[in-house]
Amino acid sequence: MALIWSKMSTGLPIEISSSMKGQSYISFCRLDIDIHRNIPHIHLHEKRDNKERWRGAEIQVVIEGNWTTYRSKILHYMRQMAVITPYAQFLFKFVSDTSDKNVTIRFARRTDIMPPVPIETKYHPSAVDLLLIKRLISETSRENLLQFLQHEFVNIGKSYAERLIGEMGPDFSPKMAVKSLTSQQIVRIHQLFRQAKFDDPSGDCLSPAGEYNLRLGIIKELHPDMVATYSGSAQVFEGHPFMVEAGVSIGGKDVKQGLNIFRFANRIPLLFEQGADVVTRTALKRINWNSYKINQAQDKIGVFVSIVSTKIPFKGTGKEYIGDDISEIASAVKSSIQQCCIQLKSKIVKKIQARVQQERKRNLSKYIPDATGAIYDVLREMAQLHASKKKRYEDEDADVLRKVSTHSITKQTLSEKLARHVEQVDYEMALEYATQSGVSEEPREAIYLQSLEDGKNFIDFHSPVFAFRLYQ
Repeated sequence: MALIWSKMSTGLPIEISSSMKGQSYISFCRLDIDIHRNIPHIHLHEKRDNKERWRGAEIQVVIEGNWTTYRSKILHYMRQMAVITPYAQFLFKFVSDTSDKNVTIRFARRTDIMPPVPIETKYHPSAVDLLLIKRLISETSRENLLQFLQHEFVNIGKSYAERLIGEMGPDFSPKMAVKSLTSQQIVRIHQLFRQAKFDDPSGDCLSPAGEYNLRLGIIKELHPDMVATYSGSAQVFEGHPFMVEAGVSIGGKDVKQGLNIFRFANRIPLLFEQGADVVTRTALKRINWNSYKINQAQDKIGVFVSIVSTKIPFKGTGKEYIGDDISEIASAVKSSIQQCCIQLKSKIVKKIQARVQQERKRNLSKYIPDATGAIYDVLREMAQLHASKKKRYEDEDADVLRKVSTHSITKQTLSEKLARHVEQVDYEMALEYATQSGVSEEPREAIYLQSLEDGKNFIDFHSPVFAFRLYQ
C-alpha cells in the first residue's frame, strides 16, 4: 500500500535494508512496482558491509500529500502504530518548501520482544464458500474425495470424513475421484459443510501483539496514571478464529477528557468511520463506567482494542470499521474491556482509600492544638484536686498528675505526643496500603533497558503477559 501510494504521488522508489542476526552484511534493495503487471521493478539489489552488526528491517518511503489537511490524522496513525508495535521504531519527517515548517518526529523502540509467528493452517469447513471449494479441488494433489476432505481442511479426521461422505448421498463414495465432482455435487458438499458441526479452529494461526507489548506501548506513548490490559482466548465466528486484546488507561499526556478510542485490526490502526465500529458502540453504550469508579465525562480514558482474525469482518469498501452485527465479536470486545475495568477499579478504590487516609491525617493534625489545650486544662484541674486531697488518684493516674504538677508534662509535650501518634497511625496505614497494592515505599521511576549487543549471552523467558531476561 505504501509503495503504490508513493508510486502514484512522487514516482520515487522505496528503499529497504535488512539483516538477520549474525549476518556480516546488510541486504539493500531499491525498488518500485509495475502497477499494470503487478510485479516488482528492482532498481538496485546489493550486499553492504555491516560493521556495527545491525539487525532488523528498515523501510524508507517518500510520499506527497496534503499535510495541512491531514496532519492530525497522519500523526494519530503513527502514534497508534507506535502503541501496537513497541518493538518497532518510526522516524517521520515532513519536508516543506520553507525550512521553518519542517517536522521531524521519532517514535522510539522500547522492546525487542516480537509477537509470535503465526502457524500456517488449512481452511475450516464452516468458513469456505463455493468458489473456494472449487479452487481447492482444482489445486489439490489428492486423488479421491476421502483424502481431499482429510487433508485440505482442519478438524476432519478419517472417520468423520467417511461419515460426511455417507450423508452426502448415494452419488458420493470415499474412493471417487475428487476432480470428477460436478457442480451440483460441489453444491451438496458446501451445504453439508454449513449444516454439520465441527470442532472450533485453534488460535495458533493468529499473531496478536500480546498483553506485554500492548501494555508497554500504552505506557510508552501515553504515560497514563494507571493502565490495565487483558488478552482473551481464541474464539470463533463463522469458522474463523479471532482474538480480542484490550487495554484501558486513565490519565496521560495528549489525552482528552472522556473516551479516547484506539482501534486495531490485525495490528493495523483504524482511523475513519469510528462511530459505527463495534469497539466504539461497545465503549459508549454497553459499559457502565460509573460502576468501576470511572467518570466517563471527566476522566481521561483511553480504550484500546485490537481484534486479530483470519477474516476481519469489515463493513464498507473502505475497510475502516468492524460491524456491530456479529454477536461473538461484540461479546468478546465487551468482556475484554470489562476485564480491564475490573483491574482498574481495585486500583482506583485503593487510591481513594489512600486519599481518605491523607485527608484524615490532615484533619487530625489541624485539631491537635485545640485538643492539646482541652486535655491539658482537664489534667491540670485533676492535678489540683489530687493535691488538695479532695479526690485521690492512684498508680499510673497519680504519676501522670504529679508530672503535670511539676511541669514534666506540658501543653507542648502533649502536642508533640499527639503529632507523633498521628504520624505513626498514618505510616502504618500507608504501609498496609503499599503492601496490599504491591508497591515499594520508595518512589518509582520508569526505566527502559536497551537491547544488548550480539556478543552478550542471555536467555529470554517471555509470555504474552511478561518478559524476563537472564544474563549469563
